[in-house]
Amino acid sequence: MTDRQAAADLPVHEYATDGEVARAAALHLATALSTAVEVNGVAHCALSGGRSPWIMLDHLATLPVPFDSVVFYQVDERIAPDEDPSRNISHIRAALGSCAARIVAMPVTAVDLVAAMEQYAQELPVRFDIIHLGLGPDGHTASLVPDDGVLNVTDQSVALTEHPYQGHRRMTLTFPVLDAARQRMWLVTGAEKRDALSLLLAGNTGIPAGRVCRRDSLVLADFAALS
Repeated sequence: MTDRQAAADLPVHEYATDGEVARAAALHLATALSTAVEVNGVAHCALSGGRSPWIMLDHLATLPVPFDSVVFYQVDERIAPDEDPSRNISHIRAALGSCAARIVAMPVTAVDLVAAMEQYAQELPVRFDIIHLGLGPDGHTASLVPDDGVLNVTDQSVALTEHPYQGHRRMTLTFPVLDAARQRMWLVTGAEKRDALSLLLAGNTGIPAGRVCRRDSLVLADFAALS
């Protein structure tokens, strides 16, 4: 592992492979969750999707975390049936279902999505202890995607994208929730993320990810994404 310092004090931890990134992210997440439980009696964490995160969660499930005092939420989710293989919750449950943690799924199969979104917002903690974020090649994070009205939502904790993105509308946490977290952990792997990661590290607010608060945040990335 090597470390770098990006603009505006956004620490970067660099690893050779995506697998190494995922394992390091699991260790960091385990420490953050255990510390939150020790201090507050409970830990609240929001999880994003992606291939490397599934490796991270598989490893996290094997670590000595007080999972009976941990509550996991979703950062975002596709509006699709439960059996849709693209749903993030399926992977989260597969990785963490054997743990004692509580998993709060986004209610994307509800008939009334607006009411369901508002109910999910009521279940969120006042402040997350840690939020895990990913980064798309187009600079999106969570389901805060380019050129969608969801980017302008500042008076709600949870929002719906206005348009389908990669085939689906999405439910997502909003910028105010991401910014309020005690800590944000970015997990970024793959050469296709190189340009977006460069913009994120430079503090470029022209991409959605660049608008997320940088305080108490860190990036874990592989050589391919940082080269």
